[in-house]
Amino acid sequence: MDHDVQSIPLPAAGLDAAAFASIGGDASLRDRCKLFGIEWAEAVPESTDDASARIPPDVAVRLRVVPLRVERGKLFVAMIDPLDIAAVDETAAHARMPVSRIGLDGGLFSELMRAVYGTTAARMAESLAEDSGVGGGEVDHNLDAIEADDVHRMAEQPTLINLVNLIILEAIQNRTSDIHIEPFETELKVKYRIDGVLIEQQSPPKHLQPALLGRVKIMANMNIAERYVPQDGHITLRFEGRKVDIRVSTVPTVYGESVVMRILDKSSLPLDLISLGMRDQMREIMDRMIQKPHGMVLVTGPTGSGKTTTLYACLNKLYDPRKKIITIEDPVEYELNGINQIPVNPKRGLTFATGLRAILRQDPDVIFVGEVRDNETVDIAIRSALTGHLLFSTLHTNDSISSVGRLVDMGAEPFLIASVLEGLLAQRLGRRLCRECTVRMPMTEETAARISPEERDLFVNGVAVGKGCEKCNGSGFRGRMGFYEIARINARLREGISKNKPALDLRGMVGTDFQPMRFDGMAKAAAGLTT
Repeated sequence: MDHDVQSIPLPAAGLDAAAFASIGGDASLRDRCKLFGIEWAEAVPESTDDASARIPPDVAVRLRVVPLRVERGKLFVAMIDPLDIAAVDETAAHARMPVSRIGLDGGLFSELMRAVYGTTAARMAESLAEDSGVGGGEVDHNLDAIEADDVHRMAEQPTLINLVNLIILEAIQNRTSDIHIEPFETELKVKYRIDGVLIEQQSPPKHLQPALLGRVKIMANMNIAERYVPQDGHITLRFEGRKVDIRVSTVPTVYGESVVMRILDKSSLPLDLISLGMRDQMREIMDRMIQKPHGMVLVTGPTGSGKTTTLYACLNKLYDPRKKIITIEDPVEYELNGINQIPVNPKRGLTFATGLRAILRQDPDVIFVGEVRDNETVDIAIRSALTGHLLFSTLHTNDSISSVGRLVDMGAEPFLIASVLEGLLAQRLGRRLCRECTVRMPMTEETAARISPEERDLFVNGVAVGKGCEKCNGSGFRGRMGFYEIARINARLREGISKNKPALDLRGMVGTDFQPMRFDGMAKAAAGLTT
């Protein structure tokens, strides 16, 4: 492209040969800039929204440039290295206007970057600045040509170590459940799943892809040379004095390996039903069910609906040194104090079924089976509950009552199910309104038309909405909560199960204390907890 020559100032008049020689010699960057008439700021300059909107955050991080203002048809920018002509040219190309440069020391630049683009961008810029060999360069689209030894060498550079640590650190601080690193043709995207929603973050340059992914695989003890088959790994790290576990999964895609890191931070795990959002009436029913001396309690819902967390809260409530509690899980998501937890390992022959058989020889009082997947596990689980054990497990069904039919489909006899089943809990996860910015508003006619008159009566004080604030990053939501329905097995329902009645009939046999999940959601929305 053509560039306005005025954006590249000529040296000031009157410079002698010695002055020109100093440009390439030992003179400081600030002195060299002065030779070209480039201003050097002594304090953090201000930046306007109009200017910052012209340069995307990822470009600003990569080029180490921050837009300040648009004036007289030029974009004024702050730079750590104003003599980096390639960065100036690319900035002008993105802004589609000539660029005027202002020099800024590293500390002030980081402060400015943080103010304009946020903490993540500032730290990423600092990390990239530590090694100029990593901060720029052309994208090598032939990633397959990069040898494993080269990837390993790049991944061990301090810059890459700091960059990956930064991505993980920011994720933990922002209550992220999963980090997604997704490769595309010309970019590498980093996303955080926060409160169930994927949010795109500042992304590192594409040319860092092999080294960045290699660093993650080294940390997770994965095969760095294998790029064409899925791999699973595990990272354990210390953060602010506590242990954080991270499950790592990679899959090959058209443009490289996609990585997902599941963050398992026990300190953020709510281990009681109140914190999970269970209302008092349901919690009382649940407490009675889990205090039974024997029988089976099932928690149902899709993947990621919080089933395991709910059962962890139940086990935590049941913990007593006088009781033997054993779990078998795939995998063990959180380590619970005082509870024996077994991870399944199919490669070594340890499945849910074989593990459950072994558990029965361990004299347990309470058993938690991560998931009932097949008829063999169902058969052993029912026999466990019949022989004096309290057994918890999970199923993938859309509602509580459908669990009975799923057990029958897996080969369980209806009369045996009726004999052992004590309760069914179905659940979903939803976003919780931010407490700092929630306000009440009148219900719209459109919303009122979508709910029943009985449900409308719940909203006499209007509908709660989150306006968005600094605490919730402008989303109006902060955290998640459960939405539940609990079916306690009464005599009538037990008889219907033994006679293999269809789910529709069984739903009509539940007790008067049964409330469907929709009602639970409406009650929480009326209370201002969600919307």
